[in-house]
Amino acid sequence: MAIAAQSVQPRGHSAQWWAQFPAVSEKFDAASITEALADVIIPKIPSPLLRREAEIAAEVVVLQLNRPQSEELAGRAMKAVHRLVATVERLTERATGEETGTEAAYALCHALSGRWGEAAAEVEPLVGTKALLMAFVKALRLERFDNTLTVRLLRAGQSPQIAVQAGLVVGRYAWWPDWLIKVVTERALAGRLDEETITALDQCAYAELSPAQAKMARRLLNGDATVVDGAALRLETLGEPVAAAKLREGDLTAVALAARLIPL
Repeated sequence: MAIAAQSVQPRGHSAQWWAQFPAVSEKFDAASITEALADVIIPKIPSPLLRREAEIAAEVVVLQLNRPQSEELAGRAMKAVHRLVATVERLTERATGEETGTEAAYALCHALSGRWGEAAAEVEPLVGTKALLMAFVKALRLERFDNTLTVRLLRAGQSPQIAVQAGLVVGRYAWWPDWLIKVVTERALAGRLDEETITALDQCAYAELSPAQAKMARRLLNGDATVVDGAALRLETLGEPVAAAKLREGDLTAVALAARLIPL
């Protein structure tokens, strides 16, 4: 369904950026994201009559998405969206100035048609980024998942893939000690959290370190040159030259061993 271009140019994330969210979760909830987008977009429609028509269209589309097997609802939803699109285009054509007052309504048309990325990109200047991020993250419908951390990483500039991965790690390993969760957060913010790192950090979590050893392990994980060199020398003295070499090379799997050898 073709919709005319609007006068307002998106300022913020692109439609392609927002479109990454459905790709990072097989459980991405179409009804949830459509309803959430409608909730933030509709109040930005200035015309009461257009706003009411938008509410009716959104209600039937969300109802249909929650009951996808209903042919009757599918037909009603299609008609409601077509009617809303026609109304928006008619109002835009009749507008005499640059401001048509239909920018938000156009974005809603995209959302109700399943083009959530386009809708978010168009409405971001009107509603702000935070509300949209929360809507998309909620729609992921992931279990054992840290929504708060994911939104924080996204607001800090990380890509959806990296932010969601970090949210899954923290949710999956919620039993990890606080100092290790902080390391995960720091590495995620820096874009340096991958599966190899997660495996190494998991070994540290199982190490049952004392507070002093945990503090030292965190410095080792952060690459503190002085601490790394001292720990490597200790490993060499104890007959572990291979582990010492790995530690100097930045191998995270050697951190847990080095930390456990630090005196209590």
